[in-house]
Amino acid sequence: MSLTLTADPAELTAALIDVPSVSGDERPLADEIHQQLVQLPGYQVVRSGNSILARTTGHRPQRVVLAGHIDTVPIAGNVPSQLDGDRLAGCGATDMKSGVAMLLHLAATVENPSKELTFIFYDCEEVEHDRNGLTRIERELPEWLRGDLALLGEPTNALVEAGCQGTMAFTVTTKGARAHAARSWMGHNAIHDAQAVLAAITSFDTREVDIDGCRYREGLNAVDIRGGVASNVIPDECVVKINYRFAPDLSPDEAVARVRTHFADFEVTIIDVAAGALPGLSQPAAAEFVEAVTSGADPAAGPVVQAKLGWTDVARFAALGIPAVNYGPGDPMLAHTPQEWVDVNQIRQMTQALRNYLS
Repeated sequence: MSLTLTADPAELTAALIDVPSVSGDERPLADEIHQQLVQLPGYQVVRSGNSILARTTGHRPQRVVLAGHIDTVPIAGNVPSQLDGDRLAGCGATDMKSGVAMLLHLAATVENPSKELTFIFYDCEEVEHDRNGLTRIERELPEWLRGDLALLGEPTNALVEAGCQGTMAFTVTTKGARAHAARSWMGHNAIHDAQAVLAAITSFDTREVDIDGCRYREGLNAVDIRGGVASNVIPDECVVKINYRFAPDLSPDEAVARVRTHFADFEVTIIDVAAGALPGLSQPAAAEFVEAVTSGADPAAGPVVQAKLGWTDVARFAALGIPAVNYGPGDPMLAHTPQEWVDVNQIRQMTQALRNYLS
């Protein structure tokens, strides 16, 4: 297997799909990307685990960081890639091997860029935060994340998706008393008390917040419920796991405070929380990018910039004070599904739009 970075980015996408890279098993693909990047003139290249980083080292006034994860969710019978007309299907087609192909192609073909460029191709994005390649890079090579703007090639269906929601996982626990089911009045059923927890979830004020013209919609949802000891025992505990997607105008501490206040009558345990990212579109570098890639868009087709409803690694850059947006081929609604596919024309068009901006 040998990747040709200067090839048609749609063909490069197919080649990337054909190299399985499920989270934790990215080494073969990382080895090939590393081998190709070290051959490019004008780049400093380093490797961190199965993440490969490459940057120009000139003196242009701005630096743009372009990042994409090379891992995928587990394969669902959708490797190798399949091309049907303009549809290229396969594991990671949208999330995000088409975005990685776009960035690799640009790294190899943009001549005399108008900005300094940093490319980051990282591992383990689809799994827990501690294994994410950017977590390691932020700890060991923090200077590589610095820039005036960060672009992540996450699928956006040719739109610019700005910022992202914050995310929190927590549990609410109800306590009861065990008893024989034949004498239930001698105990207290913790599962029955979970009705009040579910009612509190539905009464929570899930806000819609407009920031820089991007509308972020919050969500609070029960995602798991566990309780019970045996079919003849009244349960003495029930645990409801809840996911909260909060607008980026709230800090993690503020989001936790909202949850604790709303569920003040219950036992609440915070499992994890990650900050969202403000869109930052009013910052000059972000505004310049949006103007460059959306100029000429048909207003009748709808907005070309929207809020990212979900959490992505743009939040890491926002925490560093760097405006960051998502911009990549593919419909995000198809991500992680066995039917994942991407329009090859969209790959080519978005690659050209980004080339124009960088040049």
